[in-house]
Formats: sequence, structure tokens, C-alpha cells
Amino acid sequence: MSLGQRLRPFVLVFALISSSAAVAADPAGIVLLHGKQGSGGSRHFRPLVAALMREGFLVNTPEMPWSGGRIYDRTYEEAIEQIDSAVHELGERGAKKIFIAGHSLGANAALYYATRRTVDGVLALAPGRVPEGQTFQKNHSASLELAKSMVRAGKGDERASFDDTNQGRRFIVQTTPKIYLSYMDPEGPAVMPQSAASMKPGTPLLWVVGTYDGMYNRGPSYAFEKAPPHPQSKYVVIKSDHLNTPRDATSEIIAWLRALQNP
Repeated sequence: MSLGQRLRPFVLVFALISSSAAVAADPAGIVLLHGKQGSGGSRHFRPLVAALMREGFLVNTPEMPWSGGRIYDRTYEEAIEQIDSAVHELGERGAKKIFIAGHSLGANAALYYATRRTVDGVLALAPGRVPEGQTFQKNHSASLELAKSMVRAGKGDERASFDDTNQGRRFIVQTTPKIYLSYMDPEGPAVMPQSAASMKPGTPLLWVVGTYDGMYNRGPSYAFEKAPPHPQSKYVVIKSDHLNTPRDATSEIIAWLRALQNP
């Protein structure tokens, strides 16, 4: 046996160790945005967060302005600043690549964030909120008109009661007209096809939807195909519902992230 043959197993082991060290030395950070009335500690997130951490990813799950405890205490635009803070915190922890992931309204915000900032990838998990949709506008017409009339009257910063829905369930929110319209306006920043089309070129997009989710019927043409093309962008359909998509798509999510982290 030649010296090269005898050394080959050791070279392989060294290569594997070096590869693992590279992953550890250059970890990726993921900001994971919860859905409406949810929280960063939501039970729908826990399996995914645990799996990501086991794989060595750094995870930040901020409580956003649409959480159950905050529900619209800041505008959609101001939420971008909070995501900036979460990204900064991951950088301080050593993250070299940053991915923005979100569920439902959080996915909506992740798409919009990628129109304003440069990130290494966006993960839209069971995306939600279609303010441009006819059904959405019909369900919120009275509140939309109230909010717009208050803004016209110079009362945009006064709190009032407005209608909202969450997966078909109606409820009342107390917020200001300006904040309400930032999430609800059919011509505002929460329109996903518009955000997808305006994402910064070179940003890969993972779009995951469940077969039991209303968004499934809209298909990839609704927003995914409007994003700037990227060879690693992927539209994934899984057998799941709206709430459980983050958990049920864990293996697909990690595989996609690994492919981007170690091209």
C-alpha cells in the first residue's frame, strides 16, 4: 500500500473536521417571525426552532407588533426596524449569513423586509394576509373607510376600534388609523405579490404552503413567481395546514438552508 493510500482515510477525516469547523466558525442566523396573534415562543414554532438550533443555526424569535400581546402597537414599516434589531443581535452572536423566515403574517413581513434590506435568503412559511383580495376588502370595508376618513380628518393617531380577521375568525382591534391602514390598505406594503416582485435581485426564496391552507389554491403564480429569479429559489407544497406548516416543513427548511450555507 502506497503512502497516499495509507493517508487517504486521514485526509478524509481532516476534510470532514475542517468542513464542520467552517460551519461552526461561520454560523448562519435566522430571524423567525411569528404569525398574527402568535408569539416567538408559539408551540407551532418550537419543533422548528429546536431543530434549527440542533443543526447549529443561530435563531432569533422577536415578538412582533402583531403578536397577541401587542396586536398593532406599531406600523408595518416600524416592524422593519425591529427586524433590523434582531438581525443586529444575530450579527453580534457571530452570524455571517442572515435569513429572514416568517409564518403567516410573519412571512408577509419577511418578503417585505427583503425589498428594503439585503439578506441571504427568505423563507415564507404558510404566507398570510391578502389585503388586495376582494374577500379581504369586503370583510374589512367598514373599518377601512373609518380609518381613511379619520386620517383625512387629521385623526390618524387617535385610537379607535377596527375589524380584523385571523384564518376566518373575526375580532376587534384597538389601534390608530395609521397603524391599521399600514397592515390593511390594499395599496399598502403588506401586498405580497408587490413585495415579491420588489425583492432585491439575488435573494433566494423558499415558499412553503400546505395542501390544507387557503393559500394553496393561489399557487406559485400569485407571488412566488413574481420574485426575481434565483437558481435556489423553491416552491414547496407539503401535506399540512396553515398553523402546522412550520413544524411539518422542518426537514425541507433545513435542507434548503444547508444548501445555501454550504454551496
